[in-house]
Amino acid sequence: MGEQDSVAVIGAGVVGCAIAWSLTREGWPVMLADPAEPGAGGASFGNAGHLGAELVEPLPSPALLFGFWRQLFVFGGALDIPWRRLPQFAPWAWRFAAASFRQRANTRQFAPLVRPAAAAWERTLREVGSRALLRRNGHHQVWLTPAGARKAAAEARRMERLGVPTAPASPELLRAVARAAGTDTIAGLEFPDTGHVLDPRGVCEALARAAVARGASVRRLRVLELAPRGDRIELRTDAGTLTVSAAIVCAGVWSTPLLAHFGLRAPLEAVRGYHVELPGHAPLADAPVVYMDDDIVVTPLASRLRATSYMEFSVPEAAPDPRKPARLAATLRRLGYRCDSGNSGWVGPRPVLPDYLPGIGRVPGAARVFYAIGHHHLGLTLAPVTAELIVALVAGREPEHDVRGFDLRRFG
Repeated sequence: MGEQDSVAVIGAGVVGCAIAWSLTREGWPVMLADPAEPGAGGASFGNAGHLGAELVEPLPSPALLFGFWRQLFVFGGALDIPWRRLPQFAPWAWRFAAASFRQRANTRQFAPLVRPAAAAWERTLREVGSRALLRRNGHHQVWLTPAGARKAAAEARRMERLGVPTAPASPELLRAVARAAGTDTIAGLEFPDTGHVLDPRGVCEALARAAVARGASVRRLRVLELAPRGDRIELRTDAGTLTVSAAIVCAGVWSTPLLAHFGLRAPLEAVRGYHVELPGHAPLADAPVVYMDDDIVVTPLASRLRATSYMEFSVPEAAPDPRKPARLAATLRRLGYRCDSGNSGWVGPRPVLPDYLPGIGRVPGAARVFYAIGHHHLGLTLAPVTAELIVALVAGREPEHDVRGFDLRRFG
């Protein structure tokens, strides 16, 4: 069976690796294509490692729409929209604003994908022999200001309305966090049904290895263009032209031009996140801790802590903003972590569609081209569930969840 019979999975981030594994598990011949090694490029390398099964509500809302300015970087927040990008950013922002008034309907579509995330990861990692990479012991949210108790109670009520279980954070956890930060003022919640992975890149590598063990090939190349050629798909790459039986686009922020040939608009923004790592640092808890007042997640990974933050609307190739890791490190020190200028840092682009729903579907017409893009902050969380949906579409089966609401034709 040659390459022309393969299904090309374009993008070896966590979504692409999960799709490649799920296809090979069902006997499909697969070629996984990416300029970088599995898990080494894009947002998958540097994400927080948190499985956000609590994030069932898409971000656009009236409250955020009219209060976003409070979260701007210039006021100490995590949101940064460079002024020079406003003309290009405006159409995306208008779509975000429109989606803000559809949050309830969008949540009904989105929540069924998010809720089973931790269980889906446990099943997937057990199948590929890497269950040890997963911790299913929840996560914590903490507030360190006088208004924290009120905010924690409001968050618990919101989660109850959304069907997400919470509990008061344990006194031990609260004492540890408060002692490290040097404060007596603290409130917190525990989310028992979430989880985290110990090595985000290692998860991608485990999925790719399992796919290769079932016959998949991994090609280091950049796909530049797709075009139908009879009943096949032609891939123009930086290493020549290939022909495959079907193609799945999951190339993160670089997916838009690959789908444009088929008349699909994919208005993706690159929302860049930053992380700082603390090698050998003991965790305050064996679970992620979200500092709600500072928009920081600190996750215990294998042999290190990883602290992540920021939503920077910039082009993927822009130079890192040195102010962000510096501010992140300073905040970590204030919270009681050992963090100096020598700690390693990273910046990477999350692919975000303006309604904060993913794009999952098939291009219209006869071409066997599929897509799984725009998973924003939840690429890791949603990878196994998305993979099952894509495999069903490729196989011509009815997906377990209704994917019509994720069709990119919603953008025209």
